Amino acid sequence: MSSPADELGYGSIRLDRTGQAEAFDAIGDRYDEAFPHKEGQIAAAEWLIKSLPADSRVLDLGCGSGLPTARQVVEAGSQVVGVDLSAGMVALARQNVPAGDFRRADIADLRPGGPLDLGRFEAVTAFFSLLMLPRAEIPLALRTIHHLLLPGGLFALSMVEADVDDFSIPFIGNTIRVSGYLRDELREVVEAAGFEIAEESSFTYAPATADVPPEVQIFLRCRRQD
Repeated sequence: MSSPADELGYGSIRLDRTGQAEAFDAIGDRYDEAFPHKEGQIAAAEWLIKSLPADSRVLDLGCGSGLPTARQVVEAGSQVVGVDLSAGMVALARQNVPAGDFRRADIADLRPGGPLDLGRFEAVTAFFSLLMLPRAEIPLALRTIHHLLLPGGLFALSMVEADVDDFSIPFIGNTIRVSGYLRDELREVVEAAGFEIAEESSFTYAPATADVPPEVQIFLRCRRQD
């Protein structure tokens, strides 16, 4: 009999995170210095927070330093659980948002039948975290997020628009591997995972560091369909 994880497709994939967490451990709080303006992310989190009942549970996937999203959630009176692969980022998040619950984990750990059961959530955010996965894994991650949400739950997602798969790039003095989609394909992948896209916005963003080129950031505000 197949396991829930096998049904999602994880059973046939070898997870390769080589160097990804180590890069963000080295980057640390320089990430927030390189990306000082996060209007799109702040606005997407505000939409989510305003749509939630008081004291909701929110999962912040790829929480980074906890800024700004986890802090926004806590300041709004809801509970936040943050997950990140980088131990350094988790340590920063615990300092920046003491009221949050932060764990070092991989999104694949949260899949049905996986090693980490965090329960269900009224909302999930994934700001620039799924782009750290190979394309083959992104639909699986989206199905995992669908599983983690309560019926009708909200999902705020951001990606950089790019037609790349597990592509190595220089990033704040380190090297990371990233994936992306052109926006029409991104919509298709998200909808195929069981989400209704309520709103979409995009921003052209120039990071405050020379080794990260300008990028187009896409923000999707979604609701779980049952």
